Amino acid sequence: MADVVLRPARGLPRGLVIPDAELVERFSRSSGPGGQGVNTTDSRVELRWDVAASTAVSDEQRARLLDHLGHRLVDGVLSIAASEHRSQLQNRTAARARLANYVTEALEPPSPTRRASRPSRRARARRLDAKRHRGEIKAARRRPAED
Repeated sequence: MADVVLRPARGLPRGLVIPDAELVERFSRSSGPGGQGVNTTDSRVELRWDVAASTAVSDEQRARLLDHLGHRLVDGVLSIAASEHRSQLQNRTAARARLANYVTEALEPPSPTRRASRPSRRARARRLDAKRHRGEIKAARRRPAED
């Protein structure tokens, strides 16, 4: 088909190109939509990319991919199956888009850690005023005291 091209994003300042030669596609019969045509068409696509041996990523990116995609990898190989469409071409495109999404998310740097903070004095006062007001509302619902 063609190379998988990732646009520049957070964690990918220059983008990334995964060559088509590093991608292995297997086709099989899909159990998804398609009616009678599904019996004769190998529309399911399994896309495999060997992250551990890829020349498209730097060592730092490879370590990050192996760390973040570890639960999806088997022996350093990322495997993606797509069978949601009737046509093989659409499933191939969907699998490549999913690959690009996984790689982009894995290479995105972590968000900064949250610094602990305390409510301001005014915020505490507002909270206590609201509690007091709510208590007064509930107290007004009670029966009047018998004096």
